[in-house]
Amino acid sequence: MTFRAVAEPISAQGWKILAPRWGVGWLVVPAAAFILVFFFVPLAVMVERSLFDPSPANYLKFFESAVYPRALMFTLWMAGLVTALCLLLGFPYAYLTYRLAGKWQWLLIVLVLLPFWSSLLVRTYAWTILLRDSGLINWSLLNLGLIERPLKLMGNSLGIVIGMTHVLLPFMVLPLIAAMRRFDENLHLAASGLGASPLVAFWRVFVPLCMPGVLAGCLLVFVLAVGFYITPAILGGRTAFFSLLIVMQVNKLLDFGFGSALGVVLLAVVLIAIALGSRVVRLESMFDQGRG
Repeated sequence: MTFRAVAEPISAQGWKILAPRWGVGWLVVPAAAFILVFFFVPLAVMVERSLFDPSPANYLKFFESAVYPRALMFTLWMAGLVTALCLLLGFPYAYLTYRLAGKWQWLLIVLVLLPFWSSLLVRTYAWTILLRDSGLINWSLLNLGLIERPLKLMGNSLGIVIGMTHVLLPFMVLPLIAAMRRFDENLHLAASGLGASPLVAFWRVFVPLCMPGVLAGCLLVFVLAVGFYITPAILGGRTAFFSLLIVMQVNKLLDFGFGSALGVVLLAVVLIAIALGSRVVRLESMFDQGRG
């Protein structure tokens, strides 16, 4: 028996022969129990507190002040901006990774995966060393005579955008690489044979066929950005990010009912974004690594 024969996935008929008569559905039980206990139960408690601590008027309180809708719109705007920046930075990087081969391709992939090997909190605090008034960036600019006083690079929206873009960039690059690896190179040859220049073939053939990866990456980054907390809290200061308002209600004001209502509102916004995004992109394409 060859190695290829061993490595090939077992067919559906093979599973029917190997699996016991009572099936393999029990394999899902541990994961399902874990999700039920540590996700759905806390979520149900949050919804219950938002409605009965002290009453459903918690949701009316969200609209009584312009602070909370404005903070939600600001959060959505920041999430959209970070998504756009991740796409602008991630597409060239993913394309270069796709075009390279051998050790150079794997090196770029490792560089994308490297941030996952360190704590988000550590990475965010590392940015404070670079962005603060006495940080490396301001120190360099002052010594070069390019500025007369330190630039305000953190404690504002700029710091949030920089930190979140750095954290979320891999979530854009990986779906793009997966989409590009599914591209059939024969289409480039066909376009050239029909008289298209390399640039025209890139924009008219390659980019449109990579759109599923683009849309999947944008949806993934946007949804993650909406609920960010650590990075806005450290690099944004008192910026009115929606997650910071939720934490303030729970930790400082001890208003668990209204804080839960804000959490349910944010969850509803994320679910709407996913529902709208799923109409134009298959959600499983976010994690499909494609074939080389």
